[in-house]
Amino acid sequence: MNVYTKVVIDTHVVFEGLTKKGGAAGLLIDAWAAEILDIYVSSTLAYEYADVLSRKLSAARWQRLKPVLGALLARAKFVPIYFSWRPASPDPGDDHVIDCAMNAGAVVITYNVRDFRQAEAALGLVVTRPLEAIFGLTKKGE
Repeated sequence: MNVYTKVVIDTHVVFEGLTKKGGAAGLLIDAWAAEILDIYVSSTLAYEYADVLSRKLSAARWQRLKPVLGALLARAKFVPIYFSWRPASPDPGDDHVIDCAMNAGAVVITYNVRDFRQAEAALGLVVTRPLEAIFGLTKKGE
């Protein structure tokens, strides 16, 4: 696998990385915080991160994680969406992730690679799972 450092992280990966200890998603969040990865987000994707966390977490836990998300987003590169490839996924909720990645020229990191297969085939989008991305990062120093 090539080493990917320019990425868009799917919301489920961000949620898991911020709420569960250990695991590939957590390591990706750590890499984002350490600015090892160039994370690209659109305004829509940043809003979705906050929306999902605020709805799925208790109010107290969301208040503790809100500044962490803010710090991560401050390290992200915001990409304007000049062109949309919709519909590019069987799940319309994934289309904004695809639009962000395509406009940024970035790789998508997701657990749900199945819903991105159509965009991979039609658009040449590169999609990888969190663990594969971590393996790629470990090879970066070699």
